[in-house]
Amino acid sequence: MNDTRHDGPLVLGIESSCDETGVGIVRGTRLLTNTVSSSMEEHVRFGGVIPEIASRAHLDAFVPTLREALAEAGVTLEDVDAIAVTSGPGLAGALMVGVCAAKALAVATGKPLYAINHLVAHVGVGLLQTDDGGPQAPARTLPGNALPGNALPENLGALLVSGGHTEILRIRNITGDVELLGSTIDDAAGEAYDKVARLLGLGYPGGPAIDKLARTGNAKAIRFPRGLSQPKYMGTAEEPGPHRYDWSFSGLKTAVARCVEQFEARGETVPVADIAAAFQEAVVDVITSKAVLACRENGITELLLGGGVAANSRLRQLTEQRCSAAGIRLTVPPLALCTDNGAMVAALGAQLVMAGIAPSGIGFAPDSSMPVTTVSA
Repeated sequence: MNDTRHDGPLVLGIESSCDETGVGIVRGTRLLTNTVSSSMEEHVRFGGVIPEIASRAHLDAFVPTLREALAEAGVTLEDVDAIAVTSGPGLAGALMVGVCAAKALAVATGKPLYAINHLVAHVGVGLLQTDDGGPQAPARTLPGNALPGNALPENLGALLVSGGHTEILRIRNITGDVELLGSTIDDAAGEAYDKVARLLGLGYPGGPAIDKLARTGNAKAIRFPRGLSQPKYMGTAEEPGPHRYDWSFSGLKTAVARCVEQFEARGETVPVADIAAAFQEAVVDVITSKAVLACRENGITELLLGGGVAANSRLRQLTEQRCSAAGIRLTVPPLALCTDNGAMVAALGAQLVMAGIAPSGIGFAPDSSMPVTTVSA
């Protein structure tokens, strides 16, 4: 086994919660490799991820992805100190492939195995360092530098925006104290993008298509609703409403559908670019306003933006603006580490090892609805 006193444990992370087969390897907080095989192209014609196709793609991709990661990192399975795997939340069949592969590796090598929460791993990725000793350069950080490489700062929050999740978290201790402050009560932001893109004839995945088209449209041409922003849901800081920090995007999707129908009923050309821009503005406006509100009212002064939708240009721009105005330091990991990947799983696994947390063993089962408050099974 490696000497972990100086460099930290060598941890192999496995991610298979949706359509990316990810294998990442870290040594302590230093990223050695982040290898990802995506089955996205196989789902395009269906307009969304098909669980059975994703599961079969994981089966095909896992061994080649593992071999590529080990070769790129210049290590062998014997060198590894621990294995970490996403055990939830995610697609049940897809999770099963990664978990079974991780258990097989653990049994074959005798290495300790950690079952990792996918959402908390998105936060742990903020700790990773590059080979040159500097922090992974964030796309935007306000003000100052990226998160330190040896510990997460105090008063830390995380805004996770992806195809399956939209959540605001408070992180007191990444290995065991994560609090959910708010989340979507229906569609996640990424799901709303995909559904609206389908309505507008833009194809799948919807996020990049809408983001690109919205730059040519007028976001003020149409006013779409901001879900759960009415006083009866918001309340006040002294008497919070039932959904003060929560989001809802299903009504927004319906509003877009009605808007398109009205243009078509009048025989008019649907202003696709304007609708895309107005829809996107509604999404990012309510996400950022509620996230910043949650931060201010809960003493959060450091915010990490993660998840696949963190690639959205308008979301990054407005989050920066509002965090800066509120005196909140924002960190956005590199795009490759915002989307699902094995490096984030390895990063959280390494934190658990260094904190002396006992491994999960091989008796656990994947949990497709694993709560964010459970860091490790």
